[in-house]
Amino acid sequence: MLPDGGPSTTLLWRVEGAAAFGARLAAPLFVPTGGVGRFGPSEASVMAGLLVARGVPDERILLEETGTDTLTSVRAVAALLRDRGIAAPVFAASSLYHLPRCLLLLRLMGVAARAAVPPVVPAAASWWRRCYWWLREVPALPYDAALALLLRRRQQGSAQDG
Repeated sequence: MLPDGGPSTTLLWRVEGAAAFGARLAAPLFVPTGGVGRFGPSEASVMAGLLVARGVPDERILLEETGTDTLTSVRAVAALLRDRGIAAPVFAASSLYHLPRCLLLLRLMGVAARAAVPPVVPAAASWWRRCYWWLREVPALPYDAALALLLRRRQQGSAQDG
């Protein structure tokens, strides 16, 4: 998000990719996720506005506005889908560098997710910037996966105790 509350270029690309992928499906349900960050409204509400501007009907959008990072967003989406009885198919839409972590975490949370790969993948402004985002995922993926497994194990333990 930008200081004026508008979407970043990356957020625009993610939404355009999700909308393009969703256009190939009969009646997709979009679940934009993300809470209020440093600037403006929630990331989920900004994405919902972008989806509506691209022709997605309001009733096909289910907001999840509590996520503050990838893991909390995935946990919240998994709970939201479970609570509403939404099973599958679930397609995760994100930047290509971020999709592996999103998919792994969704699967660890019990969601049989697949990648919603956009038809056109825009490149960051520079090679160095692309490397930065890919390298950032190297420690983040195992860290979030370990946390997800720990949380899942605790959740299973408390379910057995109760």
